[in-house]
Amino acid sequence: MEALVKADAASDLNQPLIRRGEDRTRRSEELWSKLWVETQKLWLIVGPTIFARVATFSMNVITQAFAGHLGDVELASISIANTVIVGFNFGLLLGMASALETLCGQAYGAKRFHMLGIYLQRSWIMLFLCCFLLLPFYVYATPVLKMLGQAEDVAELSGVVAIWLIPLHFSFAFQFPLQVFLQCQHKTLVIAWVSLVGLVVNVVTSWLFIYELQLGVIGAAIALDISWWVLGLGLYFYTVGGWCPLTWTGFSVKAFHGLWEFLKLSIAAGLMLCLENWYFRILVLMTGNLENATIAVDALSVCMSINGWEMMIPVAFLAGVGVRVANELGAGNGKAAKFATIVSVAQSTVIGIAICLVIVLFHGKIALIFSSSRDVVEAVDSLSNLLAITILLNSIQPVLSGVAVGSGWQAWVAYINLGCYYGIGLPLGFVMQWYYKSGVSGIWGGMLFGGSAFQTLILMIITIRTDWEKEAEKALKHVEEWSTPQDNEKLLVA
Repeated sequence: MEALVKADAASDLNQPLIRRGEDRTRRSEELWSKLWVETQKLWLIVGPTIFARVATFSMNVITQAFAGHLGDVELASISIANTVIVGFNFGLLLGMASALETLCGQAYGAKRFHMLGIYLQRSWIMLFLCCFLLLPFYVYATPVLKMLGQAEDVAELSGVVAIWLIPLHFSFAFQFPLQVFLQCQHKTLVIAWVSLVGLVVNVVTSWLFIYELQLGVIGAAIALDISWWVLGLGLYFYTVGGWCPLTWTGFSVKAFHGLWEFLKLSIAAGLMLCLENWYFRILVLMTGNLENATIAVDALSVCMSINGWEMMIPVAFLAGVGVRVANELGAGNGKAAKFATIVSVAQSTVIGIAICLVIVLFHGKIALIFSSSRDVVEAVDSLSNLLAITILLNSIQPVLSGVAVGSGWQAWVAYINLGCYYGIGLPLGFVMQWYYKSGVSGIWGGMLFGGSAFQTLILMIITIRTDWEKEAEKALKHVEEWSTPQDNEKLLVA
């Protein structure tokens, strides 16, 4: 009898332990289930977007590779025209278009579908006006490059290429808003398919104009113009062809209302991304003032092309987390927005580490994609460690920027970028070269550790300290303002 009593007592004592074990198991299963659901939602956007981004960037890389085998001067000229001249404007226009990620993303989450088409048209207006204002960068490219210290022959040929790239410039204003408009509705598969068509067109036209018609670097520019306009027109016909019935209801005069408020958010978004984008263009320009500048520019341009190629993956995560955060905040789900942030940063970082290891393992061969010059290959090999570190940082920082876009913090991040990149990183790069005479590796290393790493750390701290429930309340308030009878003219201004 006494043994039975002891057994019952022991059983009672074990019950809380069993219940705690069952609770832990249940919580673990719920976490994994939640993680799987969020991963599916994220990769529904990120997967096709990675393909689309890699395909579109590959068009630039492929054209540059075709031109690179024409000679060192030709490679340097197409690199500077595409990386510096087009790149400066690309960053600003892409950033301005990213304002739609905040507006369309939160409106879609709140089921205010009709406003997405209005925002798309407002973005077109702003970006095309901006394109006209930026035309002097192309027209006066040669004298500007000479003034900045570029070699005479490279500056002359780069200026010619820049003139032929003006149609490419205007294609950005047309295509970027369409891409964000579709991403916010999770219609990313069509972006991927259209990008594939554009990539095929680019390979064919690059071969045709550069080799068959013997047009040289001018043929390379024409191939890029055609390929990018194929992208834009493909997305446009999908949008207006009846596949977006809730969000595209036709052109409307409402697009001309509230343009000032829209412009303020677009400028904040543009500065946020272009300050970072310009930072690495300045790196190429600074390299042009070194001894043996042609080889130095070629080597750095190859590294920037590889970095930009890989950057399409974290940029896809930027788009994915921006849409996910905006959708959840627009629906009033602060905790879900926080969880989407954690999942995105973790998965992007794992991918970044894998690619970093690939660069380290194949450091002596990666330049052969772009150039057969032994000097260029050796110079790229010497920069491979910095390239690997840059790729690792890039796997984190753009994702945090995507969180900022989805939350509407563009103005704050623009200030952070200005301080980190131009207040710390750029001066440090100058010091490393002109005081310590450390060459391109010193310029790049100083700018990398002084600017990029510091900026990533600040964004991590801000994201960790964010009160997501308050952000959801703000988003709901702004969505209600957008849906007022006055054509939803009040916009979120960070």
